[in-house]
Amino acid sequence: MTLNGWLQILLYCGIVLVLVKPLGGYMTRVYNGERTFLSPVLVPIERGLYAIAGTSEREEQHWTSYAFAMLMFNLLGVLILYALLRLQDVLPYNP
Repeated sequence: MTLNGWLQILLYCGIVLVLVKPLGGYMTRVYNGERTFLSPVLVPIERGLYAIAGTSEREEQHWTSYAFAMLMFNLLGVLILYALLRLQDVLPYNP
């Protein structure tokens, strides 16, 4: 491995070590439901998404409804991918 490769690895490890403490504290506050410095920006977006989805942030989801939601999400993804592959020849910007 070249010197440049080793320097990139060291730089990456240094950045990770510098960010461990602040990101760990932020994640702790998020998981405990406390306010963070991003709360004024993210809370209105989160409430809007909850309103669109028709759910509540205080209500837990039962495993059966979670499994159903995951199956439907994956089915929708498969259908979109299938349509994308079938229509690839008529889509614009096709190489």
